[in-house]
Amino acid sequence: MLVLFPLTSCLKLLKPPHDFAYYTPSPAPDYTNASSWAALPTHQDSGHATPRKTTLRDQQATAEADVFFIHPTTYFWRKAWNANVSNSRLNRYTDKSTIRKQATVFNAAARIYAPRYRQATLYSFFDSTANTSGRQALNLAYSDVRTAFKYYLAHYNQGRPIIIAGHSQGTDHATRLLHEFFDNDPKLRRQLVAAYLIGFKVKPHEYQTIRPCQDSVATGCFITYNAVATGNDFPPFHPFAVTNPLTWTTDTLLAPASLNRGGVSQRFKRIDPHLTDAKIHRGLLWVTPPKPGGYPRFILPGEWILRHSYHIADYSLFYVNLRENARARVRAWQQR
Repeated sequence: MLVLFPLTSCLKLLKPPHDFAYYTPSPAPDYTNASSWAALPTHQDSGHATPRKTTLRDQQATAEADVFFIHPTTYFWRKAWNANVSNSRLNRYTDKSTIRKQATVFNAAARIYAPRYRQATLYSFFDSTANTSGRQALNLAYSDVRTAFKYYLAHYNQGRPIIIAGHSQGTDHATRLLHEFFDNDPKLRRQLVAAYLIGFKVKPHEYQTIRPCQDSVATGCFITYNAVATGNDFPPFHPFAVTNPLTWTTDTLLAPASLNRGGVSQRFKRIDPHLTDAKIHRGLLWVTPPKPGGYPRFILPGEWILRHSYHIADYSLFYVNLRENARARVRAWQQR
């Protein structure tokens, strides 16, 4: 399945009609209210889901770690630069897509805390240089994530080990969160199991103290990759870090599909073992395209002119490997 996002010449169709300075954002979320969270371990929500017709089970009730999960862009409209967290239609879409199909990777290893936030609309990423409307929209979105994380630390964490995870826009915010809260705070950094910074650009030396994970049980480190069909190259990504989710190393050896414990398609109803191989190539993760059906690829426009990207499927291609790895890192953190 190929999803074709509008190319650069059509991007203006996604642009909000007024500059950021001339519109009033919707009210900020109130994180004392459960409705401002897409997932909480004490509420029945999409974070408790597991793929149908599988033996995978939600284990949040007994999990000894937490995950703070920041969902990717699900707001594509041009009405405003930032989403309204009271938009029930948008919330249902977010919950049924990214919370259900990405955040649940962690529900065997950790309790899931996923805030709703005034996410920036998709066009913001094509207008995101300093002081532009897009950058201001992203800054507003991050301010909500920051507030949610501070509330989480004060009211939910209670000193437990923490996984930070996100995808796409969520990873952009997660990267900033690590800079602000973990990189220069040894006490909080000791609580960091790992950060799953998937689907965005992260440099190998992004942080002063936090480095890419070098094996499957390293802790206090980060994992990052952007999956594309084998054979594609994209020079703007050459400087960025990549982790192979089949070997959990940063070398460029091909990891065979036999190491793939199973993908879970967008239908979220089965495990597909040995779905694809994986190889790091100059800032990208090369994958052999799986058989059609539930693992969409698409073209990202603008500076992300990435053809045959598996951006939407970054989590689902390696769903079981990610799930098992999160548990392994939590155990390693406890033993440390």
